[in-house]
Amino acid sequence: MSWLRLHPRAPTSGPVRPRARRGEGEQLRHDIIDAAERLLIETGDERSVSIRAIASAVGVSPPAVYLHFPDKESLIYAVCAKQFAIFDAELEAAAAPATDSTDELERRGRAYVEFGLSHREAYRIMFMGHPDPERQRSETLTRPGMDAFQHLVDAVQRGIDRGEFRAVDPVGAAIGIWTAVHGITSLLITMDSFPWPDIDTLLDVGCGAQLTSLRVALE
Repeated sequence: MSWLRLHPRAPTSGPVRPRARRGEGEQLRHDIIDAAERLLIETGDERSVSIRAIASAVGVSPPAVYLHFPDKESLIYAVCAKQFAIFDAELEAAAAPATDSTDELERRGRAYVEFGLSHREAYRIMFMGHPDPERQRSETLTRPGMDAFQHLVDAVQRGIDRGEFRAVDPVGAAIGIWTAVHGITSLLITMDSFPWPDIDTLLDVGCGAQLTSLRVALE
């Protein structure tokens, strides 16, 4: 996937968009999300992006944006939902050729890190942003990204069902794996000047203990 970037000195006002005709409201909503996505990726910080700037990029007035999104937080939520859908699809595709449960988790972990490194600003928005604390608490289990997390939980559960993993709490195991790969990804993004080893070595160090503890010992 390629992420469009705005020129850092983009004009504060854009071309005026013709008034939407009947049935074009959904297209305008998509255009607003796309514009917000471009601006968020360019700045890397949702606090630097205003509704006015997003409206200008689309060619509409700010009230037109508010017809589709009640506030900026809702718009950022929609951008994250779009990005998480892409993220989830990439991890599912990476896991598809797996030969066993350990191989599947290793493939998911590598795809996770590679996504973050290939889409650094998108990853910052998805996992390293500054959401409203009250809204974050109220939407924890319905927020974008829960599908991807559930797929990780399901992968652990499949290993348990096949007898390849010990009978553990699959949610707790998935959280352990997620924290490891997120830690690796966020460090690689924020400290790219550090002499890190290759991704496979990092994953072996960061996730190796979790996978070893999951596997059933061969007799």
